[in-house]
Amino acid sequence: MSKVIEKFLNYVKIDTRSDENSTACPTTAKQHDLAKLLVKELEEMGAEDITYDTEHCYVYASIPASEGCDGRPVLGFIAHMDTSPAVTGENVKPRIIENYDGKDIVLNEEKNIVMKVSDFPELVEYTGKRLVVTDGTTLLGADDKAGVAEIMTMAEQLLLSRDIPHGKLRIGFTPDEEVGAGADHFDVKLFGADYAYTVDGGKLGELEYENFNAAGAKVTFHGRSVHPGDAKNKMVNALLLAMEFQNMLPVFENPMYTEKYEGFYHLDQLSGSVEKAQSEYIIRDHDKDKFERKKETFLRIGAYLNEKYGKDTVQIDMKDSYYNMREIIEQHMQLIENAKAAMEETGVNPIVVPIRGGTDGARLSYMGLPCPNLCTGGHNFHGRFEYICADSMEKIVEMLLKIAMKK
Repeated sequence: MSKVIEKFLNYVKIDTRSDENSTACPTTAKQHDLAKLLVKELEEMGAEDITYDTEHCYVYASIPASEGCDGRPVLGFIAHMDTSPAVTGENVKPRIIENYDGKDIVLNEEKNIVMKVSDFPELVEYTGKRLVVTDGTTLLGADDKAGVAEIMTMAEQLLLSRDIPHGKLRIGFTPDEEVGAGADHFDVKLFGADYAYTVDGGKLGELEYENFNAAGAKVTFHGRSVHPGDAKNKMVNALLLAMEFQNMLPVFENPMYTEKYEGFYHLDQLSGSVEKAQSEYIIRDHDKDKFERKKETFLRIGAYLNEKYGKDTVQIDMKDSYYNMREIIEQHMQLIENAKAAMEETGVNPIVVPIRGGTDGARLSYMGLPCPNLCTGGHNFHGRFEYICADSMEKIVEMLLKIAMKK
């Protein structure tokens, strides 16, 4: 078993789910379990300048420049330790499928959980490859423990092979990326890199320097509960108000119907009763002007319903989350060219695509650390059908080494 796969299988067994409802940092204390393991491994492999932020759960370390390469820019590689709260990450049972046959995969025979090619047709692309899957009851955690494992393996190889030419490298591991807080306490000055890459993408070859502009919104609906037998002209049903609000949003600007550069409104949660209901939305668009118009549309619907049903019937709390890093990265396109060249040198076809989401790198780019995103080799993140190709992970380690060698 290769080193990157060995590390990955160890990391995914540690439950590091973050918690979107927590205000602590990190949002879950168990993220420290992986952080401590990484610190130990970094010490054992001989990394330098190891810093463990025990309060906020960040890990930083250096790989010193090889002889004669001290004058090169300092390059960073970053991945996040937490996994999505959408599906449990407790008691993950990874399994390697050797020489995948291109057919449906029975993840759990007892529970009849099957990953079907009809649902995930890209599976056939991995015929003959090695796939890492779960038993169908948890997520796998490739997002982003694959990135962590790939960076750690690259670091170990560079520290063992001093003859590989490279400048000083900085590596960093963050908590709480999945709940939008991964960069909250990232110390850019301490990190000390001129540029960086997050290793937090999907399919082998994907290279991303565009992401959504993003906002989150909580919408509270205030109703009036009256006995339904005597409710005429008296009851105001908050749940129906929430449905009316949703029905006024553009039908096809919904994740179910969008792709590539198309933005959306996504109803993520809905709860409540006749008296009071609350909806939680995320609003996304790559284009800044369209993003602003989406937010304006959202607010206009609230204003219309308040005019229709009375002042403060609908209350909207909206906050921007992050912005498209393209305008920052376009000033440093050598990062993209170097990554493309590194992929081609390792036999990988570069696939430049927009991120239909966000990464720590988006916020870090606006904090002064230009930071595009690289692939990890994984698919179906945030769900029980998550899987990753072991062969892709090994290729990505080669790719990271090539990037590290670029001047």
